[in-house]
Amino acid sequence: MQARCQAGAGGAELVRVRSPMVEGPGERGRGGMSFPVVIAPSILSSDFARLGEQVTEADRAGADWIHLDVMDGHFVPNITFGPPVIRAVRPFSNKLFDCHLMISPVDPYVEAFAEAGADRLIVHAEATLHLDRSLQAVQHAGKKAGVAINPATPEDAVAYILDRIDLILVMSVNPGFGGHHFLSATVEKVRRIRAMLGDRPIRIEVDGGITPETAPLMAEAGASAFVAGSAVFGKPDIAVAIAAIRAGAEAGQARASAGAP
Repeated sequence: MQARCQAGAGGAELVRVRSPMVEGPGERGRGGMSFPVVIAPSILSSDFARLGEQVTEADRAGADWIHLDVMDGHFVPNITFGPPVIRAVRPFSNKLFDCHLMISPVDPYVEAFAEAGADRLIVHAEATLHLDRSLQAVQHAGKKAGVAINPATPEDAVAYILDRIDLILVMSVNPGFGGHHFLSATVEKVRRIRAMLGDRPIRIEVDGGITPETAPLMAEAGASAFVAGSAVFGKPDIAVAIAAIRAGAEAGQARASAGAP
């Protein structure tokens, strides 16, 4: 149980927030393991002047996870935020904090991000010399472990660490800044990863240029978790934006199911 202060008509009010929710397992179907659609708004595109409020708004608008893009200005050409910011916004939502570490080195900072309140730590395959060791560090910190791959990185880069993770994040733009154009070649990469995973209980998450138009393509290929920044926080109604991406992704999943052998 956590607490936060919320302003009301009578002044500040202490609001109790439950611990982050635990996600249920997927289901095995004719095409392998399938998961319900998850929408994970990226706070990188939110209003940083009212970051906590924006996290709560996304939560109440239908976000399943909150996506945290951590950048170091070294591994990627941008600097965002670190553990203190994550700790500060943690009380504003009980949704899973999906923490995407675009930093190098990774290992020295795993514990700090875990203690700050991240529920899953996603490590880039390209950011560490010893990927298996980095993922073990995440597990030892008591957190869910994921691995991310950039657009130019082949999917076989993660073939030997699948027993360490519950999620593969496929970047559908080059990382570093929000608002980049979707790279269509990554659709086939998702399809190949989906085939590689078989019945393993591992989600595919996609990040970059995700909109109501691109989400169906990725969902049909095998993705089930969708990170969206400007397509959510850049819209006048966050709830409508999230619902539109979800509807597109679910339509893509339905097409994939209809075409499954």
